[in-house]
Amino acid sequence: MIHSRVLIAAFALLELQFIFAAPTVNVTSASIVSPSIISPSIVSSAVPLASSSNLPSHSVPVDTSTAAESTPTAGYASDDPNDSLYNQFQNEVPEAIRGSLGATVIGPQNIPLDRQSPDFLAPPSTDAGSVDNAKWPFSLSHNRLQTGGWARQENGRSAMAGVNMRLEAGAIRELHWHATAEWGYVIKPPPRAPLVTNLFNKGTTRITAVTPAGQNYEANINPGDIWYFPAGIPHSIQATNDTADGSEFLLVFDDGTFSEDDTFLLTDWLAHIPKEVLAKNFGADISAFDHIPAKELYIFPGTPPPPVNEDEVSDPQGHVSTPFSLAWSQVSPTPLAGGSVKIVDSTNFPASLTIAAADVTVDVGGMRELHWHPTQAEWSYFISGQARVTIYAANGNARTFNYQAGDVGYVPPSNAHYVENIGNETLHFLEIFKTDQFQDISLNQWLALTPPELVKAHLGIDDATVALFNKTKQTVV
Repeated sequence: MIHSRVLIAAFALLELQFIFAAPTVNVTSASIVSPSIISPSIVSSAVPLASSSNLPSHSVPVDTSTAAESTPTAGYASDDPNDSLYNQFQNEVPEAIRGSLGATVIGPQNIPLDRQSPDFLAPPSTDAGSVDNAKWPFSLSHNRLQTGGWARQENGRSAMAGVNMRLEAGAIRELHWHATAEWGYVIKPPPRAPLVTNLFNKGTTRITAVTPAGQNYEANINPGDIWYFPAGIPHSIQATNDTADGSEFLLVFDDGTFSEDDTFLLTDWLAHIPKEVLAKNFGADISAFDHIPAKELYIFPGTPPPPVNEDEVSDPQGHVSTPFSLAWSQVSPTPLAGGSVKIVDSTNFPASLTIAAADVTVDVGGMRELHWHPTQAEWSYFISGQARVTIYAANGNARTFNYQAGDVGYVPPSNAHYVENIGNETLHFLEIFKTDQFQDISLNQWLALTPPELVKAHLGIDDATVALFNKTKQTVV
């Protein structure tokens, strides 16, 4: 018992000595750090050790004379220059250098590709993380060559798929239908020489279709015009002889898994039907089908069609009441400070129930403003010019891409982005969406319609800057 009491007393005495001798720390920060885990940097800024002779045991001294000044919560964004290097790379060998970062390329180099994509070789310092599947050049697609034309496709990367198709004058994309809707845009061929520009302003395409109600439709589609066939509607496409070159067009489908190989073709179908069945179906002699093709034709040469009014087939059910085509080239674009825009969706093209689009031009030095599309992915097609696009994908992920004529772009739903003209000619591209109505949200308009004090608290800007924000969409600036 005596020994136990002695030990208890000894431990109590040691505990008191530890308490009164314990160092104190500067608690201008939010927490008190245990003496055993104070780092050298923390110790160096602590107040001098206190003794029990001049401090109550419950006091912790606070020294505010050396407290750090207020700093921004996340620091300030970098002022590193991140302008496009496109023009610079066209005049010299591209190098993987931006400002003080990077180094020259000493190994093998694909200079043409580096010149096309300067923001891959020397990305802006604001890029971070990963953004995938945002670019696909049709030039990298397998091209299906046929007598009379060709076709190449892009699919499997987004909610939509595309086909770039070419038909010589009179050539026919055979009668067929799809399990998905088809949106078509006739491409205006670029001039090949200044003296013959007017020869290439045409490229008319003839379309035909029949509805489930037995109503037929036939129309000529000029460059810049569009058509739309709902899923399952049988149709055909043929180049007229408006020009010896025939026509070229873009097809967009409202299913990213679509493949041209899955098209339902008239010739492919009948080649797999017993001729006895064909004879019974049409009430004809079996010999009438001696010369049907043994396999699909897909694209094949044909005689250019006569004018629509001479080629029209009479229909007891009447013609289609809602046209499958729109003369979009005749719709006046909305002029903007840095370019123009015109929108097509079900509000002005009632047949188009699953695809909407914007035709955008951006002047040299201009930009499609910072924006996003709330619920739909953007499938874009670049017709002319040079573009730069940074896609912000949340969680610190952002990447910059460069696009040229013939490229397909992809921006996932709600991902923020802009489209900047970095070339020396007008930038022209299409924004295409799997929806019945076009929608976008402008960063400029959003901030202009938000209480100013809330915006200033986020961005550390002044009233003069807030006053520059516009309460109406600018679209192109």
